[in-house]
Amino acid sequence: MKRIDADRIFTPIARRYDLINRIVSLGRDQVWRKAVVDCLPDGDLLDLGAGTGAADSLFGQRRITALDPSQGMLALNRAHYRVAGIGETLPFGDASFDAVFSAYVFRNLTSIQDTMNEIARVLRPGGRVGIVDLSRPLSLFQRSLHRMGTAIVLPTVGILCAAPRAYWYLHRSLDKLPPPEEIYRGSPLSLERVWRMGAMGFVYGVLLEKPL
Repeated sequence: MKRIDADRIFTPIARRYDLINRIVSLGRDQVWRKAVVDCLPDGDLLDLGAGTGAADSLFGQRRITALDPSQGMLALNRAHYRVAGIGETLPFGDASFDAVFSAYVFRNLTSIQDTMNEIARVLRPGGRVGIVDLSRPLSLFQRSLHRMGTAIVLPTVGILCAAPRAYWYLHRSLDKLPPPEEIYRGSPLSLERVWRMGAMGFVYGVLLEKPL
């Protein structure tokens, strides 16, 4: 799978990225993040694809390491530890974290399998992974309806915020992967739960655990 140019796509809209997402999600983006974060243990947490740090306020007293490939997004993140990097080759030692969180990132990965292998490597035994991302609804009718809607809404948002490339990419990325119910079955981690959120279930949450 071709790697996206994160700096080219996301850096130009870094300062307004979170606000746009809040508007597009009708203010629910943080609710979806929190539903996953609340399932994660305390301790050292890797925010994979942290961006500008939209989830920082949800992490509580956890010790956060923010990783993102976009230098422009990462520059706005207030996490104490900020690392430029990608999920497929994490620049951390084995068993470095008690938890890994990732929001709206997995559609952008070059290799989900490589990323999951890396997450399993840096996660401590008994550690948990929480993922929230977007997918098409499961129902064929709802999936078609959702595809038509995003084909109109997301490019329009991109034009209004002077970032047509970023939001056309978002529309196309929703069709890149199979449903989450299939994606994480082959993970080296134990799949605990997959659930759907949002209108027509187009947002999903996933919890995985590294065996002791």
